[in-house]
Amino acid sequence: MRLPTCPICEKELPASAAADSPVFPFCSKRCKQIDLLRWCEGKYAVVDPLTIERLAEELADPDSEHEEL
Repeated sequence: MRLPTCPICEKELPASAAADSPVFPFCSKRCKQIDLLRWCEGKYAVVDPLTIERLAEELADPDSEHEEL
């Protein structure tokens, strides 16, 4: 089984990282801040448009990963 890696620097994370780390899925506070900066600079984008129909499906689905609004 492959260990998870930091999405910024690709360093392998310890198997217990998710439970123990406040910076998961990153390896460090620095990588977490780099990710936030990239979002703020517009380097990342959600390209899948959110339609009224899709929003209704998401809100109606009890197994959805999203919290209710």
